[in-house]
Amino acid sequence: MAKTVLVVDDDPTQRRLIQAVLEREGFGVAQAEGGHEALARLQSGGAADVIILDLSMPGMSGMETIKEMRARGFMAPVIVLTATGGVEVVVKAMQAGAQDFFIKPASPERIIVSIRNALQMGDLSAEVQRLKKVTGGQFSFDDLVGDSQAMVQVKRMGERAARSTIPVLILGESGVGKEVIARAMHGASERAAKPFVAVNCGALPENLVESILFGHEKGSFTGALDKHLGKFQEANGGTLFLDEVGELPLDIQVKLLRALQESEIDPIGAKRAVKVDVRIISATNRDLHQAVKEGAFREDLFYRLNVFPLEAPPLRERREDVPALVSHFIQRFNVEEGKRVMGAAAETLQMLEAFDWPGNVRQLENAVYRAIVLAEAPYLQPYDFPAVSGLKPPISDTPRPPETAEQILASLPKEAPVRVLDDRGHLRKLEDIEHDLIELAIQLYSGHMSEVARRLGIGRSTLYRKVREQGIDMEEAV
Repeated sequence: MAKTVLVVDDDPTQRRLIQAVLEREGFGVAQAEGGHEALARLQSGGAADVIILDLSMPGMSGMETIKEMRARGFMAPVIVLTATGGVEVVVKAMQAGAQDFFIKPASPERIIVSIRNALQMGDLSAEVQRLKKVTGGQFSFDDLVGDSQAMVQVKRMGERAARSTIPVLILGESGVGKEVIARAMHGASERAAKPFVAVNCGALPENLVESILFGHEKGSFTGALDKHLGKFQEANGGTLFLDEVGELPLDIQVKLLRALQESEIDPIGAKRAVKVDVRIISATNRDLHQAVKEGAFREDLFYRLNVFPLEAPPLRERREDVPALVSHFIQRFNVEEGKRVMGAAAETLQMLEAFDWPGNVRQLENAVYRAIVLAEAPYLQPYDFPAVSGLKPPISDTPRPPETAEQILASLPKEAPVRVLDDRGHLRKLEDIEHDLIELAIQLYSGHMSEVARRLGIGRSTLYRKVREQGIDMEEAV
């Protein structure tokens, strides 16, 4: 999914020049000719991962536009364009909320580097906010990735359950994100400021299950050198998430049932029971109905846990959420691995959406992680997912440096790059020759208009005027 850059500039030539540079690098581009139009676009929900903003515009200035964007809650990174490099102007722009600046006309390389740095900083900020929410108990259903009908239903039901203390049993295949749903339920509840404690019941050593869950007193058994509170007391006042609850041994199920019914636990070696205030959310990928029939799970405990069942859908039943999940994981792993992957190519997303993902979201997460580590292109390609596509990455050559104007000129046909004579041998009109010469100069100097103007011996404003008057297509010229 390509990142979108919003270019805000009252000069249409400048906008088209920047658009040509960005689209050549695979970015999506939107344009606005002033601050009011840019704000209206953002207000209506228009995508903008990065904003390139001219400071000198009629009506609403760039500085006023930045302040208004931030006041309205639009926090996309902003890169400002300025015709002069005055320190005072740049400092004011940075204080208003800009991430970077460049003096126009800027070289294509400078524009791309600036945008990639801004995106990386945006990824870092978003990841920091995500981690703060998770650790601070503020993670809620708004943070769940996916807007498919199946996920909308999960969010709606989860929010209802979160407002009470009703026991919730989250059902679903392995890897669908049951713990993420449990965290959202905790964050949306009145217990959000209290601890969220997660326990994978299937990973607990059988001889330590009771101690880990309910705690023990010092000296209560061999090796009990200190007092241990246990998960119930750790979660006191908050939420205890029992993942894979169907794996608990039968004798522990009895004690769990008593803890649920009486709101008290019996630590090993304790002389009296300990009162606890804990909201229980459990989860399983097993068929507990069948486990009850087979005698592997207590029927009374099942009915106690299954008061509010919530089904977490497998990924194959919400394929439309795959692009959003991929984008989320790319952002996260870019930060963790220090990479600058812009997104996934369209054909890659189509391939990932068509795959069944037997391991669900966890499998997709690991696949994206591997792809990010190995990726060399700005956008993830099908061959970055060999387990899905069956393709091998191409043998990478040493990247070629950007072509110089002399190299581009040498690659052109040997006849004169700009024709002076027409097919009949007569002189062409001066206007036509000038048109071709300007196009050639823009191509030779990669759209760096100040260098083009210098080489042609004319002023930059004169060059922009001639480009407009002669209808030169900047995208094709670059």
